[in-house]
Amino acid sequence: MGPLGFLVLVFVAFSLPPYLTLDPALSRVPEAEGYPWHYPVLVAHVVFGSVAILTCVAQVWPWLRRRYPAVHRVVGRVYVFGGVLPAGVTAIAIGAVSPFGPLNQAGNVLMGALWLAFTVAGFRMARQRRFVDHRRWMVRSFALTASIMSNRIWAVVAALALSPRLDTTFGGSEVALLQTISGLAAWLGWVVPLLVAEWWLERGDARKRRRRTAARSERQPVGV
Repeated sequence: MGPLGFLVLVFVAFSLPPYLTLDPALSRVPEAEGYPWHYPVLVAHVVFGSVAILTCVAQVWPWLRRRYPAVHRVVGRVYVFGGVLPAGVTAIAIGAVSPFGPLNQAGNVLMGALWLAFTVAGFRMARQRRFVDHRRWMVRSFALTASIMSNRIWAVVAALALSPRLDTTFGGSEVALLQTISGLAAWLGWVVPLLVAEWWLERGDARKRRRRTAARSERQPVGV
């Protein structure tokens, strides 16, 4: 938890301050032409997304969850209603008009929709006291919340791999290069963490099923 918490704090400290100034000139995302609402919605997304990624660290901390379940519930409500829900809606809005091209737009809109769906499903499972299902959906939600950091890594990897091909593969078009890099980062940034989360969930559940089966077998009388 220590390295995860440190990484999240560093990421938020780097990403959030420029948008707190409300100065469009400091935005790291170019303005979407023809959409005057893009920048204020982008600011809202960054602020709410920061709340989501900070609170999700506490939510996946096993010690806090076991020792202080009331705190876990309160922070969980902040994560859902003060983080993911507004951040997910704004992600879909700004993703739909992203200046980085259609591949990036499709990836961001789908990610935002799944982020909302997973989080709402997890919250409903908790309300119904179906805590095993709650945990599974929230692990998926956490994977998408934290995927913004993975997105930045893939962007650097794609830039290093594709930039030398500017004059060949992309015919000297910097726009095509930028849209390809952004599109790959948009998709790989959340698809890979989600696949890892699914693998982790199935691996853990498979182990538990084997233990339950073995326990039942030991309790059964030996037949002829």
